Amino acid sequence: VNGIEIYSMKIDSKVTSRFAHNVITSRAVNRGNVHKEVVFDVELPKTAFITNFSMTIDGVTYPGTIKEKEVAKKQYEKAVSKGQTAGLVKASGRKTEKFTVSVNIEAASKVTFELTYEELLKRQFGKYEMFIKVKPKQLVKDFEIEVNIFEPQGITELEAEGTFITNDLQNTIKKTFSEKKGHISFKPTLDQQRTCANCSQSVLDGDFTVKYDVKRTTPDNLQIVNGYFVHFFAPTNLPNLPKNVIFVIDISGSMSGREIEQTREALLKILDDIKEDDFFNFILFGSEVRTWKETLIKATPENLDEARKFVRGIDTAGMTNLHGGIMRGIDMLNAAHEGNLVPKRSASIIIMLTDGQPNVGISNTQDIQAHVKKAIEGKYPLYNLGFGYGVDYNFLEKMALENKGLARRIYPDSDASLQLQGFYDEVSNPMLTDVELNYPENEISDLTKNSFKHFYDGSEIVVAGRFIDNNQNSLTVDVRGEGANDALSYTTQQDAEQTAKAFQEQQYIFGEYIERLWAYLTIEQLLEERIAATGEKKENLTAEALDLSLKYKFVTPLTSMVVTKPETYDNQDGIADKPTEVLNMYLKNLLSKPCMCIVYAKLLFIVKLISIKLSFTPQLSYLYNSHPTWYTSVDGDPHFIISVPQKKDAICFNINENPGAVLNLINDPVTGITVNGELIGDKRVNSDAKIQNTYFGKLGIANKHLDLRLTVTSEKITIQNGNEKTGFTWLDSVTLQQEGLTLIINREKSLVLKMGSGASFVIVLHQVWKKHPLHQDFLGLYALESEKLSEQTHGLLGQFFHPIDFTILEIHPGSDPKKPDATMIVKNNELTVTRGWQKDYRRDPKHGVDVPCWFVHNNGAGLIDGVHTDYIVSSLF
Repeated sequence: VNGIEIYSMKIDSKVTSRFAHNVITSRAVNRGNVHKEVVFDVELPKTAFITNFSMTIDGVTYPGTIKEKEVAKKQYEKAVSKGQTAGLVKASGRKTEKFTVSVNIEAASKVTFELTYEELLKRQFGKYEMFIKVKPKQLVKDFEIEVNIFEPQGITELEAEGTFITNDLQNTIKKTFSEKKGHISFKPTLDQQRTCANCSQSVLDGDFTVKYDVKRTTPDNLQIVNGYFVHFFAPTNLPNLPKNVIFVIDISGSMSGREIEQTREALLKILDDIKEDDFFNFILFGSEVRTWKETLIKATPENLDEARKFVRGIDTAGMTNLHGGIMRGIDMLNAAHEGNLVPKRSASIIIMLTDGQPNVGISNTQDIQAHVKKAIEGKYPLYNLGFGYGVDYNFLEKMALENKGLARRIYPDSDASLQLQGFYDEVSNPMLTDVELNYPENEISDLTKNSFKHFYDGSEIVVAGRFIDNNQNSLTVDVRGEGANDALSYTTQQDAEQTAKAFQEQQYIFGEYIERLWAYLTIEQLLEERIAATGEKKENLTAEALDLSLKYKFVTPLTSMVVTKPETYDNQDGIADKPTEVLNMYLKNLLSKPCMCIVYAKLLFIVKLISIKLSFTPQLSYLYNSHPTWYTSVDGDPHFIISVPQKKDAICFNINENPGAVLNLINDPVTGITVNGELIGDKRVNSDAKIQNTYFGKLGIANKHLDLRLTVTSEKITIQNGNEKTGFTWLDSVTLQQEGLTLIINREKSLVLKMGSGASFVIVLHQVWKKHPLHQDFLGLYALESEKLSEQTHGLLGQFFHPIDFTILEIHPGSDPKKPDATMIVKNNELTVTRGWQKDYRRDPKHGVDVPCWFVHNNGAGLIDGVHTDYIVSSLF
């Protein structure tokens, strides 16, 4: 591809006792006659921690270093500013994280990339799953995946599959297993990789998954190595507990359309799986809260039929009274237990599905968390499913973790109903409640989590720790739990000698694997605890997790992997996109040439280079000098401008949507301020235009805490305070001050507004000739003092009131000579952006002033949270 050939790619995985050690080695050569950029790009499971990275160029190895995130970030930025190669870890997709690094290599030179990552394989539905993303992006002469598994308990089943596997490729997957060892290899030839006979496209594009399980003669497996232990607990052949499930479903207006259809579809499938001994109920919340039944109902065939009719009739209405919905569910479950309406030996859970942020009733998320925690009192887990990208997932995750549950994102794709059903399947078969694995306190330190509210069939509990005395070689564990028929209680014991016998096959062992497994599990749990913690406790958890991450060289949310290689440029081709360096080179050449004709020609070239350089450099003096206040705005068709003060720069994007659509621009649940805008189009569609121009023709600004609403159109301004209404036109010159509201109308130009102690807004009126055959009047919105809104502010504009960082790389000429393209790294995404200008009309509504910015294409995809359609709401208020 572009002169770069990947001639070898190998993925070598060793799995020992569920702990996977994976090495990806990629070798590439530059077949071109100038030096070029080679990119190593790989996606890893989100649950994996990178532990090592290096690149070898012309026999010299450049290792990666793992540092605290801020330190690593500064090193990365310093390297980029000097033109050096820098590695970067970034997020991508549902299941994966993307690791990307690029480097310039000389013509005919080779580069080897090696990445190592580790993860503890989780057991779900009775199998351990290892997920490998396969995407070489070109045919690879030597491509191989090799997986070696060693399980001292013995392997009962082993399978491998790929989403890209064709009939021709099926036979290339080789698998064998016997006793404790399993082996899988996948090594397709060049011809087998082709999409067709003579194609250059590769069929290798998808997921390669390995699944296996182990023999279980006892519920436990204890392993002790060099002062550390790991305890695997997964009992089988226990009867399932009856369960009591309350589904709390968001039916606010933003769930309308495909979201509510997928919810109904998933609930109907879940009803097919509910067992007759189970109890269940549905609670729906929009602006109001309503229930299917007043109490939990047993899942008899008759009740299930009635429930299906109820689910088919679920539809959306109103806003989001999340507090009312979840508290109704908790109260109902508490009442069922207190009134003995459900079996004493049963497992109770609450599953809440929501796509939005609370905006009716109690909407302060901290207050909601406190109420929920107090009401549940640790009696049963709360599972929060966040539907869509606009949801306040941090709030849902923190609330779930505080109540012994977990949160899960439900991605709004075509398979959303399967995601919902899949989560229910994970928790649909509880076998034990109140599980405790107790170890001698005087023997063990640094124990990972050892008490669990529920144990579900097909899963596994893993506990690890270390001995106070490194020479201790035996361990006794007391196991407790409540089952369907009686209590579970027994003692198990293991010694190091038994483990040593099991691990005589040293080629399967990678280092101190049990110690690393303990560190992995400890860091993972510290990071989880940190989400729900505050103040000093959060600081201590952060410090502990950071120390372990650095000690064991794990790339975690607190650390980053940085790899840098100094760049050298020995020829003109290598620096063709660095105008200042080209300029310096030509100046040196110029001084060495006596011929005036050459001097004249090169002077012309230098002038051209200077103009290119200027077009690449952000010209933001307008923002500093004329308008010292940084702002965020939307104006025109509609053009969004996001100021990034720390970068002394700006980002912009457009939203293309049909007239009549209402977009949520700002939503702050803490201050109660919301801003929505309704789109209008031209009077008629311009036949020369590919898409119809749209503008904001109406804005709705509300402060629910003050019961205040402001409706602004191109004709009038209406203020509604409680039941009182006041109206103005744009012909008025008005200065109005009342409790919680300051409003200034600059006749036929602009409106300045401040509500409560929140941000200030400037609304600009754009007027056209009344008889204009195409255009009509519209509005622009500029948000000032956005720092006065809370950290929970969101919306198409509101999400950018929080600090946003980005990095610009690889500036190069675009399709328009005046507008160069570049690569932007923002929000862990890699985007192609274009240097351009948008208009600021605050001072001159007619002509405006150009603001340079980096333009993000495709409705802001990759910059905004989710997709732009997530921000469409049902009405202005």
